[in-house]
Amino acid sequence: MRKDRVHSKEVAHAAKSLLKERGVEIKDIAEIVYDMQSPYAPMLSLDACIESVEAVLQKREMQHAILVGVELDKLAEKGQLSEPLQSIVEQDEGLFGVDETIAIGAVFGYGSIAVTTYGYLDKAKNGIIKKLDNKTGQGIHTFLDDLVASIAANASSRLAHHIRDEEERKTTLLYNPEDQEDIS
Repeated sequence: MRKDRVHSKEVAHAAKSLLKERGVEIKDIAEIVYDMQSPYAPMLSLDACIESVEAVLQKREMQHAILVGVELDKLAEKGQLSEPLQSIVEQDEGLFGVDETIAIGAVFGYGSIAVTTYGYLDKAKNGIIKKLDNKTGQGIHTFLDDLVASIAANASSRLAHHIRDEEERKTTLLYNPEDQEDIS
């Protein structure tokens, strides 16, 4: 066991590496973000969505959720969880909510937009989330599909706020508080 603290860059690298190892590319998540935000931001680019996903992946809460969730998926693939947890995770039991609990815990830092977007993505299963949830290909992704939804929801919320901030910066030049009525 290590005695020194794990550097945040090591944790960030490990989380991103796990996503890639499990077949999830940053672009896959960014495409979900684009689908979620482009109706509200016609000038939105996929590059902006990729940047937002990258920023979300720099958050420790998200990194830790990825490390824990993917580790549990991998242990289930090897049959190394004790029963009945092994069967529950392996089957992605419908009443097992721990996977959603971990994912939604990582959403709270991005506000109500992220929470509602996560709920939508958890049901709609857009993009790569559907592939992971349908068990297309190899592996158990009981936790990973929810974690990808969490990342996408956070990146969508972050982007929505940044777009609004940019709109307000542009209109600040036109806004003069002295022109407003005194409401006191």
